[in-house]
Amino acid sequence: MAFVEWSMQGTQISHCNCNIGCPCQFNALPSHGHCRAYMFVQIDKGHFGKVKLDGLRWGGMFSWPGPIHLGNGTAMVVVDKSATAEQKAAIEAVASGRETDPGSLITQVFSTTLTKVLPTQVKPIELSLNYKARTARVRIADLLEGNAESIKNPMTGQPHAVSVKIPQGFEYEEAEFLIGSAKTSGPIELNFNDTHAHIAKLHWGTHGVVR
Repeated sequence: MAFVEWSMQGTQISHCNCNIGCPCQFNALPSHGHCRAYMFVQIDKGHFGKVKLDGLRWGGMFSWPGPIHLGNGTAMVVVDKSATAEQKAAIEAVASGRETDPGSLITQVFSTTLTKVLPTQVKPIELSLNYKARTARVRIADLLEGNAESIKNPMTGQPHAVSVKIPQGFEYEEAEFLIGSAKTSGPIELNFNDTHAHIAKLHWGTHGVVR
């Protein structure tokens, strides 16, 4: 059966409990032996079949007891309150890895490592992403508060710009590496203090990262 053709372009913030740089980005084991993370997206332009996704915000929170590839993870999707029922269903399909070529995109890959998916949360998402300035902020009342910014030079305090390219990556081709802190009050506990984050331009679709 053919997949629904979908696409989204915009900006994303990903933030985890690893040390700055995140060994997982280089196919190494996570800094503390397990993974906790969130990812949020601002869609500038997108569609899922005939359903328009322009302007939507969504994301997810994740927890794995060990390295991601060993599985047994827990996830929860969050969709902005402005979404219609059709848009919410479309985002849930993308977030769960459906209608996507196997192995081609982070959402589809992650879906194979999850054993528990919590009910989708529909809440106002405050999201500020500035790729050029290397800053990000996400706030969801009673759920998540997160901030990220440029890594700082420890001697001068000046921004330390780090760009990483992964030409065949299933999340992004290029990202700006940041440092951030976050706290949740929901069912997936995230408590980050000066840990790894990255911001990236996003162009995803049915067949993976659009290159």
